[in-house]
Amino acid sequence: MNFNKAKMPRMPDAGAASTLIKLGAVVGLGLYAAGNSLYNVEGGHRAIVFNRVVGVKDKVYPEGTHIMIPWFERPIIYDVRARPHLVKIGLRVLTRPVADELPTVYRTLGENYNERVLPSIIHETLKAVAVSREIRKVLTERASHFNMALDDVSITSLTFGREFTAAIEAKQVAAQEAERAKFVVEKAEQDKRSAVIRAQGEAKSAQLIGQAIANNPAFITLRKIEAAREIAQTMAASSNKVMLNADNLLLNLQEMSLEKK
Repeated sequence: MNFNKAKMPRMPDAGAASTLIKLGAVVGLGLYAAGNSLYNVEGGHRAIVFNRVVGVKDKVYPEGTHIMIPWFERPIIYDVRARPHLVKIGLRVLTRPVADELPTVYRTLGENYNERVLPSIIHETLKAVAVSREIRKVLTERASHFNMALDDVSITSLTFGREFTAAIEAKQVAAQEAERAKFVVEKAEQDKRSAVIRAQGEAKSAQLIGQAIANNPAFITLRKIEAAREIAQTMAASSNKVMLNADNLLLNLQEMSLEKK
């Protein structure tokens, strides 16, 4: 093979290579700028822009697509939609009874007047419209100092301290136990009254039977006949057959005297 006649490819000169490099750099920068010069602000959001030269710009950018200078600027996006934040309220109350009204306090509330009254009146007061409006007013004023807006303020829950809650629960348990003991006592009294009434009935029944026997001895004979009839019915219904003579079955009715002495 004759290498002397072979044609070698023509290499571009230095000027053309430099032009291609510059063109590639420009195209690369253009693509970078095109891909990083736009940013989107989603619904319910707002944006501010930090510039490496002037710092944070004062303009606030709304929803939509916006232009920025790549590398020199970057967007900072905030969610401006209202979000709930739950805050627990702790309340400290100092109480004392009015000395001149102690008899009335004892008659109406007892010694544990705190546990009987404070939970209800504190709940009612803190959840009242006026109190909620006052809390909203003060919070709105305080939040405005930090450039924050409060759309709504409402009291959703209220909790007491652990010791106070335990004391209330203990009082409730004691009250339930007292009611249960009262029920047991009332039941025992009712059973006692029932037993007395039953005994009185039996005594009255025995008295009437004694009077009937005294007035008419034939009453005993009638009872013997009724007993004999029950015995006969029971024996007839039984599967076991027992032979009894007439005297034993009728309890010697022939010997019974029906005459009044």
